[in-house]
Amino acid sequence: MRVEIVNLPKSEIELKIEVPVEKWQEFWEKTARDLSKDLKIDGFRPGTAPLSLIEEKIGKERILMESAERCIEEYYLKAISENKIEVLGQPVISILKLAKDNPLEFKARVAIMPKIKLADYKKIALETKRKKVLVEEGEIEETLSWLQRSRAKFSQKIGACQKGDWVEISLGVFSENLSDSSITDAFILGEGKLIPGLEEKIEGMEAGQEKEFSLSFPKDHYQKELAGKTAQFKIKLESVQKIELPEINDSFAQNLGNFSDLPALKKSLKEGIFMEKEMAESQRVQQEILEKIRENSKMEIPEVLLNSMKNQMFNELKEEVKKRGVSFEDYLKKINKSEDDLLKEISLEAEKRIERSLLLREISQKENIAVSGEEIKEKANEILRNYSTPPEIDPAKFMEYTGEILRNKKTLEFLENLSKQNEILT
Repeated sequence: MRVEIVNLPKSEIELKIEVPVEKWQEFWEKTARDLSKDLKIDGFRPGTAPLSLIEEKIGKERILMESAERCIEEYYLKAISENKIEVLGQPVISILKLAKDNPLEFKARVAIMPKIKLADYKKIALETKRKKVLVEEGEIEETLSWLQRSRAKFSQKIGACQKGDWVEISLGVFSENLSDSSITDAFILGEGKLIPGLEEKIEGMEAGQEKEFSLSFPKDHYQKELAGKTAQFKIKLESVQKIELPEINDSFAQNLGNFSDLPALKKSLKEGIFMEKEMAESQRVQQEILEKIRENSKMEIPEVLLNSMKNQMFNELKEEVKKRGVSFEDYLKKINKSEDDLLKEISLEAEKRIERSLLLREISQKENIAVSGEEIKEKANEILRNYSTPPEIDPAKFMEYTGEILRNKKTLEFLENLSKQNEILT
């Protein structure tokens, strides 16, 4: 076998492969015999007739094409294996020479794993500053307040509602900048949950009472199409409940769990908040390091990878929109974009996502970061436990996916550990 390899743009290659005539003829003869197994030719048992008769009965073209298909598949796989080529997706095959008594020649164009010009990832990680995690007293008090509210006693209230009461409302919003909408909500009145001015309109209402009024949305409202605009509101107070909050003391702490007193509860809360903030800081540092590495590395993303990621992200978005109970057509109208506009935006993020994945893979190989079969099995079982009904998945692909998750996690932790010697106070 003779193989010529030509590098093409966007991480593709073209393999020109020549199969020696004697090997090619072996495929031709084997194919002809296989095709004649059920063929009846007078005077011969099935499969034993001369090749000339078989060719006459079956047809030269059919034997040529069938044997070429078999030969190409075997020699293409042999070529990429012997040359240690990591291909992506299926090749595009073109037959160059196809004749029974000559060598078979064909070429295969295929995407390959891109070559990466990797940035100095250790230097980037070492230079990334890590913020020192601190827990403020106010954070502990805020958590205590949430625990206090979660154990409040509620009783129906007759009469006008006031700040501190638990209210349930039905709310209709009408605006030329918004499709008419109606929601139900429940909250503690006076905590600033709604847009400015709305809670003041509710204060003093009684259960069952309705009210209509107009209010302007804040200029910095998260929905830009509503920012600064005036809308008509129709509200009904469904119910009012008085809230009795337990006193925060040693008894309160003891009723929450295995805490001897209030200081013990506060200590536990502080530790929990610290762990959450420490985890959040770890994730921030990991992503900052990875993004800096991505910005300073170079690679050409194959179209096959990019298209696959774009389709995956687009389908994920459609599923997310569907879960909200909104049609995808209505969603596009709301964001004032076409599918093409959306795909262009997704394309940029898809490229970044692929680059991050390939960079983690490259770094893990350089640092010999690996995961064991036992680790993969344990993590796979952990993922599957989250499903009430096991999903229909390819077991081999699922294990491969799980292994990639674990390997990426270990690689990010490796990079983060380099930054830990560069902690700063905030």
